[in-house]
Amino acid sequence: QVQLVESGGGLVQAGGSLRLSCAASGINFSTYALGWYRQALGKQRELVAAITKDGNTNYADSAKGRFTISRDNAKSTVYLQMNSLKPEDTAVYYCNANWMIRFYWGEGTLVTVSS
Repeated sequence: QVQLVESGGGLVQAGGSLRLSCAASGINFSTYALGWYRQALGKQRELVAAITKDGNTNYADSAKGRFTISRDNAKSTVYLQMNSLKPEDTAVYYCNANWMIRFYWGEGTLVTVSS
């Protein structure tokens, strides 16, 4: 049984910081590429940040310079450190794990940034 469980979401004021975590089980974690996506109300789901099994990262333009994705293979956990948060960052954030043709999604964690 594959499980991806996000945590760390919540309410934060604009300019504040939040650290999201996604703990995976049931997969060979170190072989998977990982990503964080978000979906705001009325909008499509979009990629925020991604990290390869070797630790290479890429970010959406909206996240670059503010967000940092990292992984801890020993803990089978991927993190998203979010700084300088803006109200437009408000969304449900989902973690994703991908290897070959296999892909999995967490159920999401809500981040609300107040102005």
